[in-house]
Amino acid sequence: MLLTVRDLRVKYGNVEVLHGISLDVDEGEIVAILGANGAGKSTTLMAVSRIVKSSAGSIEFAGRALHRLKPHDVVREGVIQVPEGRRIFNTLSVEENLALGAFVRDDAAGIAKTREWIYELFPILKERRDQLGGTLSGGEQQMLAIARGLMAEPKILLLDEPSLGLAPLLVKAIFRTLKTINQAGVTIVLVEQNAKAALKLANRGYILEVGNVVLQDSAAALLANPEVRKAYLGG
Repeated sequence: MLLTVRDLRVKYGNVEVLHGISLDVDEGEIVAILGANGAGKSTTLMAVSRIVKSSAGSIEFAGRALHRLKPHDVVREGVIQVPEGRRIFNTLSVEENLALGAFVRDDAAGIAKTREWIYELFPILKERRDQLGGTLSGGEQQMLAIARGLMAEPKILLLDEPSLGLAPLLVKAIFRTLKTINQAGVTIVLVEQNAKAALKLANRGYILEVGNVVLQDSAAALLANPEVRKAYLGG
């Protein structure tokens, strides 16, 4: 198993928001984490990447104990998070944003090769490579956020709400690209409000409610589950 989370607990102040979450992600999978606002989805990703500290439990990635590492060391292990809201650098160009994504690497030839692959995935970014990030459209900024994450050469990509605020056609395009990224060997964990799109893309899914995993199954089984359809898929 590439990523193993066991009995993960997180507190914000004195309030516990994750109540002993356990989940597994195998190499090459796409795993969706679904749930309503406030369920703990984003906190789970941030705990894995060590942006927030856990109060109990363990996070193992490729045999390494992530829960003992600092965030920049987690990045060096190949665990990359693409945060909700894109959070690109608005005053830097597309090319400069990408360069910052490669801060853990020192192989110039490899970085150049990754950049060319990214421009194949997102041709619009190549066209706009000298443009400031803040002048891009919402969809282009989301592409840039994903691309910046890819520059670190991730083994696993943690994506937090990549479809947020995007038009349906753009969502389809980005999800198609995520499939291509996965086929290139990058494991993906996807937190997503658009449950139907996420489950169509994913191999497996977990459903969170108020800081607990309440259901886990194959994506196909979750799509067919009447309770899941009623609660998350609009019937």
